[in-house]
Amino acid sequence: MTTAAGPATERFPESSSAPLLPTKQLAVPSDEAAAFHEFNGASFPGAVFNLSTTIVGAGIMALPATMKVLGLVPGLVMIVLAAFLTDASIELLMRFSRAVGAPSYGAVMGDAFGWWGRRLLQVCVVVNNVGVMIVYMIIIGDVLSGTSSGGEHHYGVLEGWFGTHWWNGRFFVLLVTTLAVFTPLACFKRVDSLSYTSAVSVALAVVFVVITAGIAIVKLIRGQIPMPKLFPEVPDLASVWELFTAVPVLVTAYVCHYNVHPIHNELKESSQIKPIVHTSLALCSTVYITTSFFGYLLFGESTLSDVLANFDSNLGIPYSSVLNDAVRVSYAVHLMLVFPMIFHALRLNLDGLLFSSARPLSSDNTRFGVMTAVLLLVIFVSANFIPSIWDAFQFTGATAAVCIAFIFPAAITLRDPHSIAKKWDKILAVFMIVLAVTSNVVAVYSDAYSIFHKKSAPSQA
Repeated sequence: MTTAAGPATERFPESSSAPLLPTKQLAVPSDEAAAFHEFNGASFPGAVFNLSTTIVGAGIMALPATMKVLGLVPGLVMIVLAAFLTDASIELLMRFSRAVGAPSYGAVMGDAFGWWGRRLLQVCVVVNNVGVMIVYMIIIGDVLSGTSSGGEHHYGVLEGWFGTHWWNGRFFVLLVTTLAVFTPLACFKRVDSLSYTSAVSVALAVVFVVITAGIAIVKLIRGQIPMPKLFPEVPDLASVWELFTAVPVLVTAYVCHYNVHPIHNELKESSQIKPIVHTSLALCSTVYITTSFFGYLLFGESTLSDVLANFDSNLGIPYSSVLNDAVRVSYAVHLMLVFPMIFHALRLNLDGLLFSSARPLSSDNTRFGVMTAVLLLVIFVSANFIPSIWDAFQFTGATAAVCIAFIFPAAITLRDPHSIAKKWDKILAVFMIVLAVTSNVVAVYSDAYSIFHKKSAPSQA
């Protein structure tokens, strides 16, 4: 590991750890100049929308259930604390990046831990993002085409509108979605090119919040909603364990670290990254708090682990079916627009893992196209033909997410290769590692218990 001071170009050669695209400040080769001469750097709002879209994915639907476990007061406090902790981990990551001129998360890991550190980070991002995108595609298929999991068929939106046909079956719907939505958006080489779709994605998340809040308020006025649980009930030891099962959902609710550097590299003013992170976390915290509050207020103790499933029945108000469909369709489209942001980081890190000594991916159209096509094909095939693959990703994904968000930034801080960490930074780093490890152990144990219990249930019947 090299720790001597020196220019960033010496520390991080372009071939091994450069970002997917040149930063706005760097010169580009003459044959690429035409492609970039109109790009004057990403705007503040565009960067906020891109980072917010990275944060708000499918996890938003699990948050109301955490209120059922923790109670409204501790649950909402935990959402805010998780945002502050995420902000602290990103601040540590960017501080060490600035110290050495690291253009990527992998580069700053490489500076602290050498070749294996960079590779470990890239593997975690690939595992996490592949798993997340397979789940997104499965959810989109469930919402639009229905699902028969658990032996009972839940009709999809398209089935409800048009009946059952070959063209609204899962395979065809996901094929059209992949070709018509994912492929065009995955072909953009700059993160900033996705800022408009990210804005729509965030708007659709707000639509879900507004509809949920509106329904809850109407039912509250009518006296159809009982007083929600403000604090957890812990009558026995099993109840105490149940409280810990909410921790992994909250700890991983703001994972976005793998896209911070790509967004930072394209900014007009690189100093804007800190307020961009703050604004994004504030926006997402607001969405999370309102979703959790009104989702739990609306469904109470009937809140399911995925609150979207609660919108599969009569809500007890006029136009219930229309509102159900509006929630489900807006959520499916939201995930379609989150997909390319997660895909961008996946392609970048997989390329660094497989072709660390090759020229930048942005200047090799063949490699860019082949990698994009192969990744989309793998995700499509997995979501359609290996639905049980998520059982494996529940274990690896939980581990990868906490490593990316907390363990790696904390480890860099404790390693402190350039002696810039303060005492408080190291105390915070230890806390992050303890929290992340605890969260991961609880998540893995809970997932293992639910999977094996589910598999053993039929044999006991």
